[in-house]
Amino acid sequence: MTHHVVLYKKLSGPLMQRLQAQAEVTLIDDPKSSNGLARLRDALPHADALLGASVKLDAELLDLAPKLKAVSSVSVGVDNYDIEYLTRRGILLTNTPDVLTETTADTGFALIMATARRVVELANMVRDGQWKQNIGPQHFGSDVHGKTLGIIGMGRIGEAVAQRGHFGFGMPVIYHSHSPKPAVEARFDARYRSLEDLLREADFVCLTVPLTAETEGLIGAEQFAQMRPETIFINIARGKVVDEQALIAALQNGQIRAAGLDVFEQEPVNPDSPLLQMDNVVATPHMGSATHETREAMARCAVDNLLAALAGERPKDLVNPAAWNG
Repeated sequence: MTHHVVLYKKLSGPLMQRLQAQAEVTLIDDPKSSNGLARLRDALPHADALLGASVKLDAELLDLAPKLKAVSSVSVGVDNYDIEYLTRRGILLTNTPDVLTETTADTGFALIMATARRVVELANMVRDGQWKQNIGPQHFGSDVHGKTLGIIGMGRIGEAVAQRGHFGFGMPVIYHSHSPKPAVEARFDARYRSLEDLLREADFVCLTVPLTAETEGLIGAEQFAQMRPETIFINIARGKVVDEQALIAALQNGQIRAAGLDVFEQEPVNPDSPLLQMDNVVATPHMGSATHETREAMARCAVDNLLAALAGERPKDLVNPAAWNG
């Protein structure tokens, strides 16, 4: 029997050929447009599997797909999916958790460096012809080496950020997660802290948690008030983990020194956002995994997961094991 795959993300030529060799493929190349969404809805009744990213697949949409067996997401985050609904229907959900770890950690450290040393602000000053003399204290940044790195969420990406800070920059590492992690502490000489203590102690507060019901709004006005005026805040997690208005107020009021942000509550971020008017904010367009190598590796992983599911094999990166009945 030929399986029907609805693809809502473009793949490289070799990956597309591999998928087409084993399934009938319908490509929706613009799923967020009104026309693309209509095409997606029309294709769902025939779909055995879906592969893509960045489209919210809710129950109302997936009710149109009675034959659906698997959803393969080209992402590590799964907040676009109703996991309880998928599990109840026995639909396998997979993601790509490993291949983007190092690249996303690179992005996090790029934001740490750029915010601390005011790279974007000063580069723009040079580009605008405003560099007239040696820079003075009004343009000085902050050291990174030797400063305390606080990581909220010590998963794969958190560990990769800790590795860079500890081994590369001699940074004392403190972290907060669901529970202490002795192996992490031994490897990076890291110390577990309550969230409150981490916010008070860290020179850099780096968010790497997934977006869940528990983490949505985790960092708000109360948490920013616990940080010091020297604190630099980094978010490579998800925008909704942070109360963005509270972040804006903390920056405007000098509660924290600066912020490096790769994610926002609304994406793309509103061009009128006050965050984009502040020199002490480095804003990037959710580019954590955006390298040629990593995006291809993510897509390859997603294809592997999908083909395994359609072959009746348990996919390597299964998000909802309760849906597996093999």
